[in-house]
Amino acid sequence: MGCSKWRVGHLKPQSKLSVFLTMIIFFTYLFYCLGGFCESFPRPLFNHNRAFHGNEGKDAERVAGAHEASPGSVVREQHSVWPHDGTSSRNIPIANNFGSKKFPQAIIIGVKKGGTRALLEFLRIHPDVRAVGSEPHFFDRFYHKGLEWYRNMMPRTLEGQITMEKTPSYFITKEAPRRVFSMSRQTKLIVVVRDPVTRTVSDYTQTLTKSPTLPSFQNLAFRNSTTGLIDTTWSAIRIGIYAKHLENWLRYFPLSHLLFVSGERLVSDPAGEMGRVQDFLGLKRVITDKHFYFNQTKGFPCLKKPEGSSRPRCLGKSKGRPHPHIPSDVIIRLRDFYRPFNLKLYQMTGHNFGWD
Repeated sequence: MGCSKWRVGHLKPQSKLSVFLTMIIFFTYLFYCLGGFCESFPRPLFNHNRAFHGNEGKDAERVAGAHEASPGSVVREQHSVWPHDGTSSRNIPIANNFGSKKFPQAIIIGVKKGGTRALLEFLRIHPDVRAVGSEPHFFDRFYHKGLEWYRNMMPRTLEGQITMEKTPSYFITKEAPRRVFSMSRQTKLIVVVRDPVTRTVSDYTQTLTKSPTLPSFQNLAFRNSTTGLIDTTWSAIRIGIYAKHLENWLRYFPLSHLLFVSGERLVSDPAGEMGRVQDFLGLKRVITDKHFYFNQTKGFPCLKKPEGSSRPRCLGKSKGRPHPHIPSDVIIRLRDFYRPFNLKLYQMTGHNFGWD
């Protein structure tokens, strides 16, 4: 028979061994592919990144060109960039076997000295949250570095985990809402607010620690101490006008995309407030009262001893500093100043924070 010369039985011993090894390798590979293991093999990143960078320049031009654009023009522009599901086409994850680097799905945007660090540390207990430790300041200071630089700052996340960052100065930065919107209109925004009078004193206390020769609180707070005219150019005062800053964000994001966390309740009832945050982020309520205890010395809740740790985890020494004495008449004037802005915030958010 013409085909008889191909029968294995007529092969030399060396050829038999080669065929046998080849068959073993082939069937092993076939078994792995059928079992779905092939997709776990490492893939080269070169072509993937090239595909991303191919449109990065054009997208950056679009973002830069939108600097003075109205929300309506930005929306029209983004229809040509984003798919119909509302997610950014630029949010192509940089992947390897240990997860993907993605743009944050949620950002803590404010406010300074409101309790943002505490909120972030509490959230990091959750197994489905990965967050940047430092403040990236991308949307206020480093926007010129581009979205790729920003995404590379993010931690790697696995399927089902969310990426987060916090930069409290975003809330008062005029350009930040448009820039976040340009990245993704689906971004969830968290604002930790605190009694603006207490927040202002806390802000001053932090600055005084760094600059002991700082003028007195009342000298900075008033343009004229006789008339009692408040100096709104002082950043410590300006930050607390929450309603004004919120108006800027609502030009781009619906109220449903923002969660306002009470800085006071984060201290008095951390588990309850964290329940609201987890619900807003679509997370299972993993963080409960079993994770907290109140530190009488610091006057703040601390996290109970994590597994594998020798001691409980509290916020740093910079948190819970004693405030300098501020004359009561100065406090009263500040409360009178902030009251109409507070009432407007209550009306805008539908939540009474009880500061008045």
